[in-house]
Amino acid sequence: QVQLVESGGGLVQAGGSLSLSCTTSGRAFTTYAMGWFRQAPGKEREHVAALIWSDGLTYYADSVRGRFTISRDDAKNTLYLQMNNLKAEDTAVYYCALGSAQIPVTYSEYYDYWGQGTQVTVSS
Repeated sequence: QVQLVESGGGLVQAGGSLSLSCTTSGRAFTTYAMGWFRQAPGKEREHVAALIWSDGLTYYADSVRGRFTISRDDAKNTLYLQMNNLKAEDTAVYYCALGSAQIPVTYSEYYDYWGQGTQVTVSS
């Protein structure tokens, strides 16, 4: 049974920082990718960042590149998202996801496992 549990969301002022964590248990794939997605009210879920676990290769949405950093701790089976210089438009529920390393990692429909989501609210 694969489980993903996110933590670290909250309320922050514009320009501030937050760090999200996603701890995983169980393994479904020999090689896998993990990603962060977000969904704002009335909008579709969108890719934020992704990482290939075995080699650390990372992918970022243009809207967050240079402000957000995705990383992993293999010993803790945990994925992180460090978010700096937050903007009001970053407000959303953030989800972590896990899928095979062979998937197109920026597309949510290819991921097999999802966390429950954590709310990030940025006040302007």
